[in-house]
Amino acid sequence: VQLQASGGGLVQAGGSLRLSCAASGLAFSIVDMGWYRQASGKQRELVARITSDGITNYADAVKGRFSISRDNAKNTADLQMNSLKPEDTAVYYCNAGFRTYATWGKGTLVTVSS
Repeated sequence: VQLQASGGGLVQAGGSLRLSCAASGLAFSIVDMGWYRQASGKQRELVARITSDGITNYADAVKGRFSISRDNAKNTADLQMNSLKPEDTAVYYCNAGFRTYATWGKGTLVTVSS
């Protein structure tokens, strides 16, 4: 099983980035996909999650600015991030989960300058 995150980078406050997570080696259509982030010196936290049925939930801090989606044909889960703020700076990780099983990809760094 492999999750490959991409799309991170440096952006100015108010800008946008789109992260993508490409999955391989698992039955993608049945797993829930999530994006988490970990800022320096802080714990990893949930950003957004989408179930196998397409139900989404978001952290309060990103509601209205971020949008998670999935493409089961391409085995990808994307995170569209708009109106970025300096406090969104973190390493972003994608996660795949099914019942008690969970796996993580390597993170991608997002830096938002003020």
